This record gives sequence, structure tokens and C-alpha cells, in this order.
Amino acid sequence: MTNNPLQTEFNFILPKGFIDTNGKLHCQGVMRLATAKDEICVQKDHRVQKDPVYGVLIMLSRVITRLGELSSVSPELLENLFTRDLAYLREFYNRINQQGHAEIPVHCPKCSNHFSVELVLSGKS
Repeated sequence: MTNNPLQTEFNFILPKGFIDTNGKLHCQGVMRLATAKDEICVQKDHRVQKDPVYGVLIMLSRVITRLGELSSVSPELLENLFTRDLAYLREFYNRINQQGHAEIPVHCPKCSNHFSVELVLSGKS
């Protein structure tokens, strides 16, 4: 019998990267799967009750376990992300939480093969 545990943490690379107050660039990170408790905490947060859009930052701050050398990620820190990185993290969050993995099913128009490709939106520009 094969022991195949559920993958709960996923590595990512931000397209642009977060620049901290010391000017250090942080691009690589780890995001864990969201839990019911995360959802409840986001809904109870007073900032979300005043402005529901802020819920994205609260949720991401709960599920990002590492960003570069930073082991703590706050909503206030995420406010300083480039919009491209925020869009990437939202898509990455949706992929791993709704589909259970960070892969996209694709179909080759030339050979008609079906296969999966890992979601990687980390191209630097």
C-alpha cells in the first residue's frame, strides 16, 4: 500500500517580487491550503466588514507561510505588493484551493495529446 499524503504546501515565485523596507527583493514563497478557520477569521475581521475587498489580503496573509526570508506576512505588508504579484497570488490561491494542485490541464492542437502543465507565472519582466 502506497503512502500518498495530501499536499498542503505549495512553492511559488512572484513575477516581480516584494521589496522590503531595507530594499531586499523577496520572490520565492510558500502557500498552504486554506482551512475553514481561515475563512471564518477573514469574515470576522473588522477591516473586511468595513471593506470586503480587503478580505483578499487578510486571507493571503493567513495562507502564505513564507515570502523570501520573511516568515511572517501581514495584510499591511501585502498592501505593498505590485498589482501583478497580487493577481498572481490570487490565481495561485484559487488553483491550489479549488483544484487541489497548481497545474492546468492543456490540450496540444498539433498532436491532440492531453497533459498538465504546472502553473508558473514567474517570468521576470
